[in-house]
Amino acid sequence: METNSTFQNKTAIVTGAGQGIGLKICEMLATEGTRVILNDVDESLCKTAAASIENNGGTCMAMPGDSSDPAFIQSMVDACTTHWGCVDIAIANAGITLFGDFADYPVADFDRVMEVNLRGTFYLAQAASNQMKKQAHGGSLLFTSSVTGHQAHKNLAAYGMSKAAIEMLAKNLVSELSSYRININTIAPGATLTERTLLDPAYIETWSRITPMGRPATVDDIGHAALFLVSDHARHITGQSLIIDGGWTAVSPTPY
Repeated sequence: METNSTFQNKTAIVTGAGQGIGLKICEMLATEGTRVILNDVDESLCKTAAASIENNGGTCMAMPGDSSDPAFIQSMVDACTTHWGCVDIAIANAGITLFGDFADYPVADFDRVMEVNLRGTFYLAQAASNQMKKQAHGGSLLFTSSVTGHQAHKNLAAYGMSKAAIEMLAKNLVSELSSYRININTIAPGATLTERTLLDPAYIETWSRITPMGRPATVDDIGHAALFLVSDHARHITGQSLIIDGGWTAVSPTPY
């Protein structure tokens, strides 16, 4: 694949990338010449997504598995270094949203949200940065947060809590990783058109009505922001969270 991009011949690990935002980020990275490990817990989605990128001229390795499992996370880092020599970019995109009233929110749901959203992010950052420390050029970490980490949303107490924690993790790691030339940031998408959200027939109308910019985000909107934050152009940006929501958190009208 011919490109003059600063992403040429870099390597990346992206979790939760079988579809939606994660897949779009992988497609964009691969188009720019990055060699990508694409992860998803759904084996069929994972392999189909990676094959699609390969068929379009990119370099992409499917690694289906549970991105909240530290042993599996380490296996992705090991595969990236074994095949391509380094880990330049690690994007903790995998996340799970389980709605529920706070008064009787199930323990099992709480634990799963924290496992995927927090443990998965924490240990991908740990494993990837431990490899990046060995590299003279360091690397870039990116976490996927959410507007619900900034603004209350009914029935998403556990989810919003997990996303706010992810942003604090990025801030904290600035003090731990900056000396190794590793930067860490988060993106916080708002309402975004994905396979999952489009299952709601009222989604586009509702979020177009209450989003100041007049529409929900597309996966391209989120992907462009993600690529900037892991690019060489953003190497002096670290510990920050970029909200991508068409202005919703500025006014925060309820979707109900």
